[in-house]
Amino acid sequence: MRQTQGTKGRTSAPASVCPSMRCLKKKTLPFLLIFVSLYVHRTPSQEAHPARQRKPFFERLRRLEEQFQRFQQVTLTHLQDIANNYNIYYNMDARFQSLVDQSQAVALAMNQSQAAIQGDVAHLKTWYRQSQRRNRKVDARLQALDLSLSTKSRQWAEKEREQKAQREAIASLALSVQALQDALASLTRQVHSQDARLAALEGQTQRTSSGTVALGLTTAPTPTQLVQRGPGSLQLWRARQVAKSSPQHRGSPHDFTGHVQEMQKFQAPSSHQAAPPRTHQGPGNICGMDPVLIFPNTSTENVIFLSPGFLMPLRALSFCSWVRMATRHLGTLLSYATKDNDNKLVLHGRDSLVPGSIHFVIGDPDFRELSLKPLLDGQWHHICIIWTSVEGKYWLHIDRRLVATGSRFREGYEIPPGGSLVLGQEQDTVGGEFDSSEAFVGSISGLAIWDRALLPGEVANLASGKELPTGAILTLTNVTSVGGFVQRAKCTCLEQCP
Repeated sequence: MRQTQGTKGRTSAPASVCPSMRCLKKKTLPFLLIFVSLYVHRTPSQEAHPARQRKPFFERLRRLEEQFQRFQQVTLTHLQDIANNYNIYYNMDARFQSLVDQSQAVALAMNQSQAAIQGDVAHLKTWYRQSQRRNRKVDARLQALDLSLSTKSRQWAEKEREQKAQREAIASLALSVQALQDALASLTRQVHSQDARLAALEGQTQRTSSGTVALGLTTAPTPTQLVQRGPGSLQLWRARQVAKSSPQHRGSPHDFTGHVQEMQKFQAPSSHQAAPPRTHQGPGNICGMDPVLIFPNTSTENVIFLSPGFLMPLRALSFCSWVRMATRHLGTLLSYATKDNDNKLVLHGRDSLVPGSIHFVIGDPDFRELSLKPLLDGQWHHICIIWTSVEGKYWLHIDRRLVATGSRFREGYEIPPGGSLVLGQEQDTVGGEFDSSEAFVGSISGLAIWDRALLPGEVANLASGKELPTGAILTLTNVTSVGGFVQRAKCTCLEQCP
């Protein structure tokens, strides 16, 4: 078995390696020669004593042969091990080179997979940051909604108390009306009694009229004549007669005047005394405005960029514009974003829970909800939203009328400069990431922004189509880019625009 294994090991070895038996013979030949020489030298001594030394010599020879056989076996075993080890280490450089190539390929694949993983991690981090920012927005809006709900619940409670007080006032008023009706009934009875007296006096005056005319005296007018003159003359005459018939009122002109006033309080209004009808005065025809910008649909490409934006920090703001809504959905009128906060200044109505309302945001998450229901009729309206950091006061004007006001909104805050200002879209990043559900659909004209709070007279002049107040920092002349399907229309008057 060992020889077979050695043969198998030699088959893979090169031709320069000799077979094990041949090499063994070449190596053992010198030992045999030495052994024969020693034997020749020792022969004479053995011949002297042939009987005594022959036996030990053969024993030694036998032992040497046994040792030689054992040496031969050990040598064969070592040669087989050497052959096996050579088979193992043969062509080791090629194997090492193959392993090096494989390790380089594995390292390259690892680098590629690591780059791909790093890219995925970067995308995941970006998505996570955006999710965190949107979650913060949602949390802030939920907190604001909770605050608004609590405020409205308090308002409802106050309204219920006011309604209760009104019901009590109505009940007391009903009692007062009943008392007044009783007083009117008694006064009517007194008037009827006075009519009887007047009839008697009229008969006396008719009997004495002829004698009085003959004497050249001026007669008092009869009740019939007073009726022809008007109801006021008749009541004045009746008051005078009552004053004359009452002894305690004779000679007191002040008491007579007070009685006349008491009579006039209960006098029914005549037909010619009716109040004039009320007339509604609308904004009228507004002409000579800037070009009208029309946003036809909710495409995210419909956006207008204003430049240079805000160059200085704003501690006060006035935003005024003519607006016509094409749908019943209030989109984003204005959006101002910076690197720190993409909602530094926003006017949009997507997240509003009240139909026809917008969120007036300054420095997200703080906002106020403003109602713009008058804008949902498809007509042109003028709006002005004014804010000042002094006590955080704000005002909303629609068509010259103040419809909402408040305080403690971003008190002492400054709107920073250097951001991106757009119309018609809401920015989730500086200058991008628009959402079609937040897009504005309608028309805008005469837009202007001031870094101060406009006075009510200036707002009224704007809504009347007069010139812009001084100090406007941005108008539609600052438009630098019009994207998407936004159209420019030149109209003589706003009512004539399509």
